[in-house]
Amino acid sequence: MASSSSSSYSSFMHFYKCFARIWFGLLLALLQNSEGRAATGSQYLIGLGSYDITGPAADVNMMGYAMLSQIVSGVHFRLQARTFIVAEPGGDRVAFVNLDACMASQLVTIEVLERLKSRYGGIYNERNLAISGIHTHAGPGGYLQYVVYIVTSLGFVRQSFDALVEGIEQSIIQAHENLRPGSIFVNKGEIPDAGINRSPSAYLNNPSAERSQYKDNIDKEMTLLKFVDNEWGPVGSFNWFATHGTSMSNTNSLISGDNKGAAARFMEDWAKRKGFPSGFDSIGSTQNGLPRRVSGIIPHLNENLDELKKLASLFKASRGRKLTRTVGSPHRIRSVLRQGNMPKFVSAFCQSNCGDVSPNTLGTFCNDTGLPCDFNHSTCNGKNELCYGHGPGYPDEFESTRIIGDRQFRKATELFSSASERVTGKVEYRHTYLDLSNLKVMIPSSGGGQEVVKTCPAAMGFAFAAGTTDGPGAFDFKQGDDKGNPFWRLVRNVLRTPSKEQVACQQPKPILLDTGEMKTPYDWAPSILPIQIIRIGQVVILSVPSEFTTMAGRRLRSAVKEVLTKNGEFNDNVHIIIAGLTNSYSQYVTTFEEYQIQRYEGASTLYGPHTLSAYIQEFQKLTTALISSQSVPSGPQPPNLLDQQISLLTPVVTDSTPIGTKFGDVSVDVPHNSTFRPGKTVTATFWSACPRNDLMTEGTFALVEMLHQESNVWVPAYDDDDWCLRFTWWRPAKLSAQSHATLEWRIPESVTSGVYRLRHFGASKSLFGSIRHFTGASSAFVVL
Repeated sequence: MASSSSSSYSSFMHFYKCFARIWFGLLLALLQNSEGRAATGSQYLIGLGSYDITGPAADVNMMGYAMLSQIVSGVHFRLQARTFIVAEPGGDRVAFVNLDACMASQLVTIEVLERLKSRYGGIYNERNLAISGIHTHAGPGGYLQYVVYIVTSLGFVRQSFDALVEGIEQSIIQAHENLRPGSIFVNKGEIPDAGINRSPSAYLNNPSAERSQYKDNIDKEMTLLKFVDNEWGPVGSFNWFATHGTSMSNTNSLISGDNKGAAARFMEDWAKRKGFPSGFDSIGSTQNGLPRRVSGIIPHLNENLDELKKLASLFKASRGRKLTRTVGSPHRIRSVLRQGNMPKFVSAFCQSNCGDVSPNTLGTFCNDTGLPCDFNHSTCNGKNELCYGHGPGYPDEFESTRIIGDRQFRKATELFSSASERVTGKVEYRHTYLDLSNLKVMIPSSGGGQEVVKTCPAAMGFAFAAGTTDGPGAFDFKQGDDKGNPFWRLVRNVLRTPSKEQVACQQPKPILLDTGEMKTPYDWAPSILPIQIIRIGQVVILSVPSEFTTMAGRRLRSAVKEVLTKNGEFNDNVHIIIAGLTNSYSQYVTTFEEYQIQRYEGASTLYGPHTLSAYIQEFQKLTTALISSQSVPSGPQPPNLLDQQISLLTPVVTDSTPIGTKFGDVSVDVPHNSTFRPGKTVTATFWSACPRNDLMTEGTFALVEMLHQESNVWVPAYDDDDWCLRFTWWRPAKLSAQSHATLEWRIPESVTSGVYRLRHFGASKSLFGSIRHFTGASSAFVVL
């Protein structure tokens, strides 16, 4: 019996194990099949790219503050165009470009689309391509096509325009060529201290019931997309967060991406340290004596002070010497782009509804008394010129820029590292053009029904000239002015007297400039503007050609969400993003209630009090078309005014140096046999030439080199795209053909001890128009 029982038990166990194996195999196959379907459903082709758009680093007015005196004279750090492309295999695709520029330009968009059509046919078009600006106020201007946006830059600046067009195209080419299978994750979280509302009195005019739905008078949420290549792992991220690019003031003259450009650099450097993409490394090299972009390549060197000083003393300042190169040579492609087929890590910090959000978080104060500015008008004893916002690093605007950039960077890395919500679903888009100069809008009437109102031809109010606390205006203008004054009305009437219909339409805005009806020598302001929806799974991006205020953005997102969630495909987990300053530019959009207060933002809401209602109405139409798979009409086409542009900016005539000196010679050297420590600044000045002769796109005007002792070779360490190195260009006299370049290296705490020197690169123009490149280096010095 025992033996029989044992045999039966053994047979049972054998059967059980076989049965279990079969079911386990079936279950595993089922799970694998399920996972395969899920992966297939959520799988995209993703590609990222970036390219230099720095533009002219001298003589050109900066775009943003509209200050005639704010002329570019060097580089804080370089500007980039960063692109992501997402495609469904065999299906639709979208491309989003983020610019380290003040805003997008309709003219730039038109030119880029023409180039892409020539290169790729109809793959990329106005419907599926978005080009968005971060709103830095520290980049070269002159690239928009309407008079009011280029008057302070003395008209159209071809170099600014070409640098943007070329950089955008090249970044898209990179992203297109990098398209590979991958996944996208979305995450969001709050940044508590990267912005404040700069027009709180206008915000308070919104209904209290509406304001009570939100805990803050600004949006503090960042939304981030994480891109993961199936082979290489994390390859980049794009995020959207609302804060103005005005950490750098209207007295700054160095090209800078401001706080968002800084955050992007911090995160891309962070990714290198983390090894993203997998195996990523930086290798420095030079080509034809001209540097490529390098960082983080410093080898370990001997730290004996006496030995280092003795070594440094052997290297005196070099005389300037000529360089030869061919335009488009390899030095213009940074060595960190890729190794083999590996993509580079691209991180973009995009702009959202920043209209009334300032990065100057300490508040607004009067320069003369130190007291807070007037709450309603942002004046000091009735004058707007004395009221300024203070950033967290006040009075050092570079430090304020770093701090606000760092706060965005730290939140982005946190969201990037913890992102777990996979983006799944269709890639779709809708786009149309609107004539906002005369658009009929349905709004609720006071009687409970509906009434028809309309938008107006563009006009700017008196408070526009008062500026903001980030950059005050001049004369006796002030924010909150809903009356105007007789003197400035007379001045206005010299240009154009607005009609009675226009005055009534724009009420209560007192019209300072009737830009929508000014057509000489060509249009002063846009009337036809694009709106666009991009959908990537549960992420929906609303591209707007303007700066929405906080509450205006909230209303637009809410209206679009209401339409989306009526469809069963979407739920409350849909992520709706406003991408501001996209595809074109038309200043501000406030709520109807904020418009009544006529702060700067209300005075700059061009198309009258119902502008926001018009956007909401038309975006709801686009959204309805999106979820119902309907096409939308393209709408009236915007003009292409390129052939009508006028430029009054004088070209570079010639460059020269004093007798006995050469371009690249040192005029003020680093102190002889000097030693510096981290945190200190090293400076050298060179005889130079106008940076407009060669923009050094994908190259550099300034370089810190370190001596590799074993090979006795100078190795590039930092260039003018690094936060720590500044390039400043200046003339000894306004019309002088002679000029200087000053390099300032603020030695970072992470520096490696060794022997260093500063090197300058430039290009001079002869009286006959030929361009010659040159370089020169300072004496060597020791860093401990």
